[in-house]
Amino acid sequence: MMRWALDHGNPLPPGWSYLPRDEEDVAWELFRDRFRSFRPSIYPTDWPAVVDPAPSVTFDLSVPENSPGVWSAQFDAINAEAQRCFVHVQDDPYWIVLDWQHPGYRLNAAAHAETFDAEWPVPVFPNGDYYIFARPDFSTGTFGHPWEKTLCVFGSELVQTLGRTLATWLPRKRENGDPLPG
Repeated sequence: MMRWALDHGNPLPPGWSYLPRDEEDVAWELFRDRFRSFRPSIYPTDWPAVVDPAPSVTFDLSVPENSPGVWSAQFDAINAEAQRCFVHVQDDPYWIVLDWQHPGYRLNAAAHAETFDAEWPVPVFPNGDYYIFARPDFSTGTFGHPWEKTLCVFGSELVQTLGRTLATWLPRKRENGDPLPG
């Protein structure tokens, strides 16, 4: 299974740096503007927590009960595919990473990908908190909802790459914010 930080006291792996507080505040404001709100909640009646922007596709990450290994395999596959798509954005390797109620980060996706067995302080797959990976202008990225068990891929750049590959094996829940039959 992919290595992800269980002890946030560890040094950051290559490619990761903390966002200064003022930049983190700006990033959260850009996120709220892009998604028109942010209503964190563990209650299904309050979901989705955001208004999915257009273009976007939101995937169902739920795993059937009594399916040993499925969650771990899905976790690894989503993070690996996201990283592959992040490094294919050639104009700039940097991404903003927000982890609700925790420090934010700047990720150099290329430097992280080039490091063997590098730990992820924050994974793309939402495993207990809201995780956002986005270009600095929030034109494209991902929003993971841990309790709804969804991953929203937004912006044309990632919808055409990450969204397209995830759609080959994950159920789609919403497209451009509209629920899909299912």
